Amino acid sequence: MSVDALSLSSRSALRRHVAVEARSPGARLPMTALDDGTLVQQCLAGDTAAFDELVERHRRQVYQVCYRFVNNHEDASDLAQDAFLRAYRALHTFKGNSAFGTWLYRVAVNVCLNRLSEKRAATEPIDQREHRDVRGELPDRGVLRQEQAATVRAAIARLPKKQRATMILRMYHELPHEQIAAILGSSVGAVKANFFHALANLKKLLQEKAR
Repeated sequence: MSVDALSLSSRSALRRHVAVEARSPGARLPMTALDDGTLVQQCLAGDTAAFDELVERHRRQVYQVCYRFVNNHEDASDLAQDAFLRAYRALHTFKGNSAFGTWLYRVAVNVCLNRLSEKRAATEPIDQREHRDVRGELPDRGVLRQEQAATVRAAIARLPKKQRATMILRMYHELPHEQIAAILGSSVGAVKANFFHALANLKKLLQEKAR
């Protein structure tokens, strides 16, 4: 299964859901040069191909944020598909007050937060960055780095929901506090406080693990 985005089967299922709900095939036009806001308006007008383009543009980012919540490729793919379906159904609520990508992040994060009460997913590396060999590095050191990354992911999974979301968006996606606040529907001050407490709790959890 590709880790770059939704699986082909998930993307096909998503398109089928969108097509069934829209009941309007729309005319497929070259859309790569259009901005997100224009694509949203075309989709609301009945052109489902416009939503296909939005999926292509944002599927990797949505998949990655979902993965960071569940640490499992299959579950992340399902969550990403669910996020896009919910985004499609709620597209009329997008007012353009923030970037479409920020609004889509909010949908994905809410989907993930709602899933946190379910069973904890098994961890596995998201891509080659977490387990590739470093030139000159001994094999046992590579294994150690992978184990350390898994330990950090497991510790983040134990953080309270808002702290976990803030940590994921800040540490893995390197989003500014202002954008995280827009995604989570909170203030910049609350985001900074959540991040501060998340770091403190993460440090405590890792120390407990080390002991």
